[in-house]
Amino acid sequence: MAEEPREDPQNPFKGTPLEGLFGQMGGGQFDLGQMMSQMQRMFEPHEGTVNYRLAADVARHAVAAAGEDPSPHTGQTGAVADAQRLAEMWLDRVTDLPAGATSAAAWSRAEWVEHTMDTWRVMVEPVAQHVVASMEDAIPPEAKAMAGPLVGMLNQAGGAMFGQQVGSAIGALATEVLSSTEVGLPLGPEHTAALLPHNITALAEGLEATQADVLLYVMLRESAHHRLYARATWLRAAVLGAIEDFARGIRIDVAAIEEQMRSVDPSNPQAMQEALSGGLFDPRPTPEQERAKERLELLLALVEGWVDELVAQATADVMPAAGALAEAFRRRRASGGPAEETFATLVGLELRPRRLRDAANLWSALRDRRGAEARDTVWSHPDLLPTSADLDDPLGFCDKQTGALSDADFDAALQQLLSSDESRDGESGDEPGTDDAR
Repeated sequence: MAEEPREDPQNPFKGTPLEGLFGQMGGGQFDLGQMMSQMQRMFEPHEGTVNYRLAADVARHAVAAAGEDPSPHTGQTGAVADAQRLAEMWLDRVTDLPAGATSAAAWSRAEWVEHTMDTWRVMVEPVAQHVVASMEDAIPPEAKAMAGPLVGMLNQAGGAMFGQQVGSAIGALATEVLSSTEVGLPLGPEHTAALLPHNITALAEGLEATQADVLLYVMLRESAHHRLYARATWLRAAVLGAIEDFARGIRIDVAAIEEQMRSVDPSNPQAMQEALSGGLFDPRPTPEQERAKERLELLLALVEGWVDELVAQATADVMPAAGALAEAFRRRRASGGPAEETFATLVGLELRPRRLRDAANLWSALRDRRGAEARDTVWSHPDLLPTSADLDDPLGFCDKQTGALSDADFDAALQQLLSSDESRDGESGDEPGTDDAR
């Protein structure tokens, strides 16, 4: 007599928000032991506001669930190294900024998660801190007094929920990102130009270009980013500072969340999770947040526009596929690429791809009027950068720059001034013995 199949153990979290949380962590399969382990992880002590260890685990889980993630083989590693050497050679012809990457690396998706997590932590932590602080501020003082130690437990659980959200977003991004700088700033180790060959191969299948051309084009962009950040050492801190300034103004709209929760079916964990995450950044931004948002959008637009312009110059007359690839990358950004989606998920900011084209036009106009050195010198200090108004009037910005002296012109003018001062001193100086004559 055939043995009847045994029923699965009863899921103790069925019908609760934790069912959706653990289901995502476990790929939809409920295992009581695994769920209890995850529960323990939720309340484990961790540094910072977010449980980043949990975030990394969730990101790796998401990568594994998305499909195969082969480690780059020797041929791919060699192709990436060759592409870096050629890219640096081409970039040397169009800019005096030295190479910022001293080595090349081919990463799998899981390796990208591992190598970029520290930078994501720096970006996400300010947002998480201010969200948690706003949640605590929303609790009436008498409720805090009654809750006592529960407030600390809620903070731990909040860190786990943040970690789960951050990990899911980073894991999804890992399936599409092409390099370590695609989101506008270097996420990986300094001086390392890193590409994801598996993702580049998938992208190349939908483009009218060879895989070698796509690989080289992505490396050109990667190497250009590294040159810029090596030159403008203040730039990374400026981007992170804008994110922190935006986060500082976050306020939780308790009334709006209560209204959302009244319309959600408590037996539907997915609907509850969507309601909670969807309402996090819905409140109207403060004027301070708007200024921080505009500053961040402008910085990233200037970075990407400069990279677009530099790569266009480097590939002119030597890479026939470059024009089509540039347009494909612009469409990819305009349709909400991984950079925009991830910033919206983790930071609450939506970027405007329109500004990227405007920035590229400005850098191109400045090069046409004053040369590549003037275009790159603007990055020497944040006060020299174009404003949003300058993006609307690139020729006006160029005219202002044309009126300024270059470093060489300034040195020549200073030397001429010093020489004329010496000549005047010599002409008006007293001859020897004139004191006695008086």
